[in-house]
Amino acid sequence: MKSQKEILIIDDDSKNIFALNAVLNAKKYRCVSALSARQGFQLLSDNKNIGVVLMDMMMPEMDGYEAIGKMKSDEELKKIPVIAITAQAMTGDREKCLEAGADGYLSKPVNVDELLQVLQQLIP
Repeated sequence: MKSQKEILIIDDDSKNIFALNAVLNAKKYRCVSALSARQGFQLLSDNKNIGVVLMDMMMPEMDGYEAIGKMKSDEELKKIPVIAITAQAMTGDREKCLEAGADGYLSKPVNVDELLQVLQQLIP
């Protein structure tokens, strides 16, 4: 195993979760997933082994910006790095995600090499 820490994938599209899961499992990362930010927070409170969160920014109910803000204002959760993932790769998006508190930023479709590089920095 590359890392004992797990990766939490939060995305409202199960196809995106499936694709990320497949790639990360092939690289020996362990993943858990949630279809909403609310479900993600439940996993974060139940599972103390999550080392990084891959957060879709565009979700119904609570979007990634709100969810990252909520994580970063929590004493326990603010220590967990968050990588923002968005299909909205428009000018200023990266900055907006980083200002919201994200520790990294990737645009969809996710470049696997880029993702692995970011993960290696965050969970050595």
